[in-house]
Amino acid sequence: MEIKEFIENFANQFDDTDVSVFSAETRFRELDEWSSLLALSVLAMVDEEYDVQLKADQMRKANTVQELFDIVKSLKD
Repeated sequence: MEIKEFIENFANQFDDTDVSVFSAETRFRELDEWSSLLALSVLAMVDEEYDVQLKADQMRKANTVQELFDIVKSLKD
């Protein structure tokens, strides 16, 4: 599991935000497009791509893409 691939998969959940905006340090909650619906899309993507059932409270702990990646990776290992 690589951060670069995770960022790409994460960015693909967004329709109106350019992929170039995303990096490990991106504070995704501060993006204009971020919503509860997008949060559900991210949860579904994590389940489908990484076979990890991320809970909403686990996702709430993450502020950056890197923090979310670290949580998913810890659940996968």
